[in-house]
Amino acid sequence: MIDEIIEDAETRMKKTIESLKTDLTKIRTGRAHPSILDHITVDYYGGQVPLNQVGNVSIEDARTLSISVWESPLVAVIEKAIMTSDLGLNPMSAGTVIRVPMPPLTEERRRDLVKVVKKEGENGKIAIRNIRRDANSDFKMLQKEKEISEDDERRAQGEIQKLTDQFVKQVDALVDKKEGELMEV
Repeated sequence: MIDEIIEDAETRMKKTIESLKTDLTKIRTGRAHPSILDHITVDYYGGQVPLNQVGNVSIEDARTLSISVWESPLVAVIEKAIMTSDLGLNPMSAGTVIRVPMPPLTEERRRDLVKVVKKEGENGKIAIRNIRRDANSDFKMLQKEKEISEDDERRAQGEIQKLTDQFVKQVDALVDKKEGELMEV
Protein backbone atom coordinates (compact mmCIF):
# COMPACT_ATOMS: atom_id res chain seq x y z
CA MET A 1 0.00 0.00 0.00
CA ILE A 2 2.68 2.49 1.06
CA ASP A 3 4.96 1.44 -1.81
CA GLU A 4 2.16 2.05 -4.34
CA ILE A 5 1.57 5.58 -3.03
CA ILE A 6 5.31 6.35 -3.12
CA GLU A 7 5.62 4.88 -6.63
CA ASP A 8 2.66 6.96 -7.84
CA ALA A 9 4.14 10.11 -6.29
CA GLU A 10 7.51 9.43 -7.92
CA THR A 11 5.88 8.88 -11.33
CA ARG A 12 3.93 12.14 -11.01
CA MET A 13 7.08 14.03 -9.95
CA LYS A 14 8.96 12.65 -12.99
CA LYS A 15 6.12 13.89 -15.22
CA THR A 16 6.42 17.32 -13.59
CA ILE A 17 10.16 17.39 -14.43
CA GLU A 18 9.44 16.38 -18.05
CA SER A 19 6.79 19.09 -18.32
CA LEU A 20 9.24 21.67 -16.97
CA LYS A 21 11.89 20.57 -19.49
CA THR A 22 9.36 21.00 -22.30
CA ASP A 23 8.36 24.45 -21.05
CA LEU A 24 11.99 25.53 -20.76
CA THR A 25 12.84 24.47 -24.34
CA LYS A 26 10.22 26.94 -25.59
CA ILE A 27 12.11 29.80 -23.97
CA ARG A 28 14.51 31.18 -26.55
CA THR A 29 18.23 31.45 -25.80
CA GLY A 30 19.25 33.28 -28.98
CA ARG A 31 20.41 30.03 -30.57
CA ALA A 32 18.36 28.37 -33.28
CA HIS A 33 16.63 25.18 -32.16
CA PRO A 34 13.78 23.40 -34.01
CA SER A 35 11.76 22.94 -30.79
CA ILE A 36 11.21 26.73 -30.69
CA LEU A 37 8.60 26.28 -33.42
CA ASP A 38 6.98 23.15 -31.90
CA HIS A 39 3.86 24.89 -30.59
CA ILE A 40 3.09 26.71 -33.86
CA THR A 41 0.12 25.33 -35.80
CA VAL A 42 -0.83 26.04 -39.42
CA ASP A 43 -4.26 26.14 -41.07
CA TYR A 44 -4.11 23.16 -43.44
CA TYR A 45 -7.24 22.23 -45.39
CA GLY A 46 -9.55 23.58 -42.69
CA GLY A 47 -7.75 22.09 -39.68
CA GLN A 48 -4.94 23.24 -37.39
CA VAL A 49 -1.84 21.11 -37.99
CA PRO A 50 1.54 21.32 -36.19
CA LEU A 51 4.24 23.02 -38.28
CA ASN A 52 6.45 19.91 -38.30
CA GLN A 53 3.68 18.01 -40.17
CA VAL A 54 3.64 20.36 -43.18
CA GLY A 55 7.39 20.92 -43.52
CA ASN A 56 10.80 19.87 -42.32
CA VAL A 57 12.26 22.16 -39.62
CA SER A 58 16.06 22.10 -39.40
CA ILE A 59 18.97 24.23 -38.22
CA GLU A 60 20.74 26.09 -41.01
CA ASP A 61 23.36 27.71 -38.76
CA ALA A 62 23.65 28.82 -35.12
CA ARG A 63 21.17 31.66 -35.57
CA THR A 64 18.93 30.48 -38.44
CA LEU A 65 16.19 27.88 -38.75
CA SER A 66 15.21 26.50 -42.12
CA ILE A 67 11.77 25.13 -42.97
CA SER A 68 11.41 23.05 -46.14
CA VAL A 69 7.70 23.26 -46.95
CA TRP A 70 6.21 20.21 -48.66
CA GLU A 71 3.44 22.08 -50.51
CA SER A 72 4.20 25.48 -52.05
CA PRO A 73 0.76 27.07 -51.32
CA LEU A 74 1.52 26.67 -47.61
CA VAL A 75 4.59 28.95 -47.64
CA ALA A 76 2.56 32.14 -47.06
CA VAL A 77 0.38 30.43 -44.43
CA ILE A 78 3.42 29.20 -42.49
CA GLU A 79 5.11 32.62 -42.68
CA LYS A 80 1.97 34.25 -41.31
CA ALA A 81 1.68 31.68 -38.48
CA ILE A 82 5.30 32.33 -37.42
CA MET A 83 4.86 36.13 -37.60
CA THR A 84 1.66 36.11 -35.54
CA SER A 85 3.14 33.80 -32.88
CA ASP A 86 4.43 35.23 -29.61
CA LEU A 87 8.05 34.49 -30.57
CA GLY A 88 8.84 37.81 -32.25
CA LEU A 89 10.41 36.13 -35.29
CA ASN A 90 10.47 37.47 -38.87
CA PRO A 91 10.59 34.65 -41.47
CA MET A 92 11.84 35.10 -45.05
CA SER A 93 10.88 32.77 -47.90
CA ALA A 94 12.76 31.70 -50.99
CA GLY A 95 10.64 29.30 -53.03
CA THR A 96 9.55 26.44 -50.79
CA VAL A 97 12.21 27.16 -48.17
CA ILE A 98 11.51 29.54 -45.29
CA ARG A 99 14.45 30.90 -43.31
CA VAL A 100 13.82 32.14 -39.77
CA PRO A 101 16.72 34.21 -38.40
CA MET A 102 16.97 34.45 -34.61
CA PRO A 103 17.39 38.07 -33.56
CA PRO A 104 20.09 38.60 -30.91
CA LEU A 105 18.73 38.96 -27.40
CA THR A 106 19.16 42.29 -25.64
CA GLU A 107 20.31 42.41 -22.01
CA GLU A 108 16.86 43.55 -20.89
CA ARG A 109 15.14 40.72 -22.80
CA ARG A 110 17.56 38.19 -21.26
CA ARG A 111 16.67 39.40 -17.76
CA ASP A 112 12.96 39.13 -18.57
CA LEU A 113 13.46 35.59 -19.85
CA VAL A 114 15.41 34.68 -16.69
CA LYS A 115 12.40 35.85 -14.65
CA VAL A 116 10.14 33.64 -16.78
CA VAL A 117 12.49 30.68 -16.27
CA LYS A 118 12.49 31.21 -12.48
CA LYS A 119 8.69 31.41 -12.47
CA GLU A 120 8.46 28.14 -14.43
CA GLY A 121 10.87 26.56 -11.95
CA GLU A 122 8.79 27.77 -9.00
CA ASN A 123 5.65 26.35 -10.62
CA GLY A 124 7.45 23.01 -10.96
CA LYS A 125 8.43 23.08 -7.28
CA ILE A 126 4.85 23.90 -6.28
CA ALA A 127 3.57 20.95 -8.33
CA ILE A 128 6.09 18.64 -6.64
CA ARG A 129 5.11 19.89 -3.16
CA ASN A 130 1.43 19.34 -4.01
CA ILE A 131 2.25 15.74 -4.95
CA ARG A 132 4.02 15.36 -1.57
CA ARG A 133 0.97 16.78 0.22
CA ASP A 134 -1.35 14.33 -1.58
CA ALA A 135 0.86 11.37 -0.66
CA ASN A 136 1.11 12.48 2.98
CA SER A 137 -2.67 12.84 3.23
CA ASP A 138 -3.02 9.30 1.80
CA PHE A 139 -0.65 8.03 4.51
CA LYS A 140 -2.64 9.84 7.21
CA MET A 141 -5.87 8.30 5.93
CA LEU A 142 -4.34 4.81 5.98
CA GLN A 143 -3.12 5.40 9.52
CA LYS A 144 -6.58 6.65 10.64
CA GLU A 145 -8.18 3.54 9.18
CA LYS A 146 -5.62 1.48 11.16
CA GLU A 147 -4.20 -0.08 7.96
CA ILE A 148 -0.69 1.12 8.84
CA SER A 149 1.00 2.01 12.13
CA GLU A 150 2.17 5.50 13.15
CA ASP A 151 5.78 4.38 12.65
CA ASP A 152 4.99 3.24 9.10
CA GLU A 153 3.31 6.57 8.42
CA ARG A 154 6.34 8.53 9.66
CA ARG A 155 8.73 6.33 7.67
CA ALA A 156 6.62 6.77 4.52
CA GLN A 157 6.48 10.55 5.03
CA GLY A 158 10.27 10.55 5.39
CA GLU A 159 10.62 8.68 2.08
CA ILE A 160 8.25 11.12 0.35
CA GLN A 161 10.27 14.04 1.76
CA LYS A 162 13.50 12.52 0.36
CA LEU A 163 11.81 12.13 -3.04
CA THR A 164 10.55 15.71 -2.89
CA ASP A 165 14.02 17.05 -2.03
CA GLN A 166 15.55 15.03 -4.88
CA PHE A 167 13.08 16.38 -7.47
CA VAL A 168 13.30 19.97 -6.18
CA LYS A 169 17.10 19.74 -6.70
CA GLN A 170 16.45 18.60 -10.29
CA VAL A 171 14.18 21.61 -10.84
CA ASP A 172 16.86 23.94 -9.44
CA ALA A 173 19.50 22.35 -11.69
CA LEU A 174 17.29 22.76 -14.79
CA VAL A 175 16.54 26.39 -13.94
CA ASP A 176 20.22 27.18 -13.27
CA LYS A 177 21.27 25.56 -16.55
CA LYS A 178 18.66 27.49 -18.56
CA GLU A 179 19.57 30.73 -16.77
CA GLY A 180 23.22 30.17 -17.69
CA GLU A 181 22.26 29.60 -21.34
CA LEU A 182 20.20 32.79 -21.39
CA MET A 183 22.84 35.02 -19.86
CA GLU A 184 25.58 33.63 -22.13
CA VAL A 185 26.35 36.17 -24.88
